[in-house]
Amino acid sequence: MPKTLLILIISLVLTLPCYAAPCYGTKMPLQGDFFMGGQTNLIFERHLEDEYGEMRSTQHFLLLSYGVADWFVLDLKAGAGNIKQHPIGSDELDYPSSFAGGYGFRIKLYEDEKFKVVYGFQHISVHPRSIRIGGLKNTAVLDDWQTSLLVSYDFDKFNPYLGLKASRTDYIHWIEEDRKRKMSDLTEVPGLVVGCDFHLNQTTWLNFEGQFFDIEEFAFSINIAL
Repeated sequence: MPKTLLILIISLVLTLPCYAAPCYGTKMPLQGDFFMGGQTNLIFERHLEDEYGEMRSTQHFLLLSYGVADWFVLDLKAGAGNIKQHPIGSDELDYPSSFAGGYGFRIKLYEDEKFKVVYGFQHISVHPRSIRIGGLKNTAVLDDWQTSLLVSYDFDKFNPYLGLKASRTDYIHWIEEDRKRKMSDLTEVPGLVVGCDFHLNQTTWLNFEGQFFDIEEFAFSINIAL
């Protein structure tokens, strides 16, 4: 089982485009402890309902995780992000980067010497700068919600994980004062998550994570235990 899991995760990360809010993996601070880090999250493609086309986004965050209990962690992030939205039959709308933030939590459901099972909920909201098209002010917000269930295996120097997720990414769009919420395509199958933590030393590690099927997304972070 461990070798099969490792081969599957490495193959997927290296050969597939990766996909909504990062799941953070299964590495969690103990009660009263903090993790800090820096993260880049790339949404390569998310399809929207009906004729609204698709959406892309690049986001950069500072991360903070706090162990409320050994089995329960709060995750917070703040930074900046953009939105690129491409309606069907129209030119892409490019909203320059501005504030982005997020929050979530993770619950450890099971742990033994090697395996760990973690449930998570994460939300990201991106608020880029407005643009003008034909003299009209266009404003956009990206709202990204997801739940996930991850299983990881401990190889000491690195910890690969694999899981399933359900997500929704909304594009909220204003033309002057006219507001519309354009939801992601909810007919698509649940997403698959693959990722790995690579330990640089006892307190510092790298995280790589891809998500696909429901969204094309890849996240990378460097983290430190305080």
